[in-house]
Amino acid sequence: MNTLNADADEIAKFSAMAGQWWDSKGPLRTLHEINPIRLDYINTHTPLAGLSVLDLGCGGGLLSEGMAKKNARVSAIDLDEKAIEVAKAHALDSGLEIDYRCLSLESLVETQAQSFDLITCLEMLEHVPDPAAIIQNCRHLLKPGGFLYLSTLNRSLKSYGLAVLTAEYLLGLLPVGTHEFERFIKPSELAAWCRQADLELIESKGIDYQPFKHSAQLSDDLSVNYIAFFQKEL
Repeated sequence: MNTLNADADEIAKFSAMAGQWWDSKGPLRTLHEINPIRLDYINTHTPLAGLSVLDLGCGGGLLSEGMAKKNARVSAIDLDEKAIEVAKAHALDSGLEIDYRCLSLESLVETQAQSFDLITCLEMLEHVPDPAAIIQNCRHLLKPGGFLYLSTLNRSLKSYGLAVLTAEYLLGLLPVGTHEFERFIKPSELAAWCRQADLELIESKGIDYQPFKHSAQLSDDLSVNYIAFFQKEL
């Protein structure tokens, strides 16, 4: 059996905010503000209707619900029991059918290999001990030709200044300690891990977040937050 690839402190950090997942003005405000462009990006490049989708590290379900509204068949997992409870309750209120489970990725690999057309793992890789292993397990879960969407933070001086110093300490957009700069991931590292998993890089885009305007847009600048998608060989 695979070893659990998770950090208990990181899970506890987000579990403390579980009740505020759907507060668009709360501590997870930035996720609410970047979620629409991430969802549009995914749906534009891989139309979601009818696809079997896994949202890995789903939290309270922001992206999961967005994909379900695009008529994807969504499964979603997270190790934070409180977040899963919140996600289930919100989906019920929204009239959406989403298979939420408090389950590890490693357990899912044992039972549902090659089950998904598309997997999303957004803003999670920088919070786990071994992100490369996450990618390998995602490959096992994808059907041949399936797509993996990843987003994370670049380990750059600009990223440290904006995502840590400005967002956490100066503007208070995120709780202090949300991110650890040493865990940020360079695009070259992400691409290398995916190549090792026989996943082909299709495209990368920067997510340009404007904290004073509370808005975001895609760009060619990968120096801070970025999203990339990869395809498994047929």
